[in-house]
Amino acid sequence: MAQLHLFTHEYDGESLSVATGGPRGRATVLLLHGAGNGSKERLLPLLADFAAQGCRALAFDFSGHGESSGALAELSLRRRFAQAAAVLDAHAPQGDPLVLVGFSMSGQTVADLVRRYGERVAAVGLCAPAVYAAEAWEVPFGDGEGPFSTIIRTPDGWRDSPALDAFAAYAGRAVLAVPGTDEVIPPAVTRAVQEALSARAEYTRLELPAAGHRLGSWLHDHAEDRREFVAALLRESDTGEPAAPPRAWSAS
Repeated sequence: MAQLHLFTHEYDGESLSVATGGPRGRATVLLLHGAGNGSKERLLPLLADFAAQGCRALAFDFSGHGESSGALAELSLRRRFAQAAAVLDAHAPQGDPLVLVGFSMSGQTVADLVRRYGERVAAVGLCAPAVYAAEAWEVPFGDGEGPFSTIIRTPDGWRDSPALDAFAAYAGRAVLAVPGTDEVIPPAVTRAVQEALSARAEYTRLELPAAGHRLGSWLHDHAEDRREFVAALLRESDTGEPAAPPRAWSAS
């Protein structure tokens, strides 16, 4: 495994725990964990795989998660976006192409970052991604029974998500990793994300038939699937070397 370095990034009154590895000067990869008990810890083997391919790779704990400070109830989609952008702005070499990888809730965060960084984003990797109604963006997550939960439980409320517009406008590479059984994300959400990515992106759908929703844990434990995911995202322009084609994939 590539050597990893751990440090703390101070932002907006929070101490964010960050892991990094790999050389500077090529692509910078940012790995974003999901909600609940998600953390950067389960993404470290994936970070090391990107680093081994010559990328500068970063993963961090959102506030209220893992080794970062803060309360999960005070986190929001807006704060997640701001924290991710702060880590990138401080630790991605200026002008580096970006590879953004988001798990579950961080599908929305990747979309928010795509809008911010535009053509600098060379590739996005979405693992069982979620997208949310526009009105949910500013609302703190709370205790699971408050306004945020009410918004996201509204049937079809996600259909007006700005994330879908961002993905439809995106023209870089995109890999959508889909588990065989997803007990969290409705199939209609996955179809909508796929349709949006198919509009302009160089799109690949990566099937993981034996996996469930927690693809961070799955990829942590399945090295071959990790390598396939990395290969699908990286190209010669990012790493200096052509990536091997993925073992089993389908493109639109």
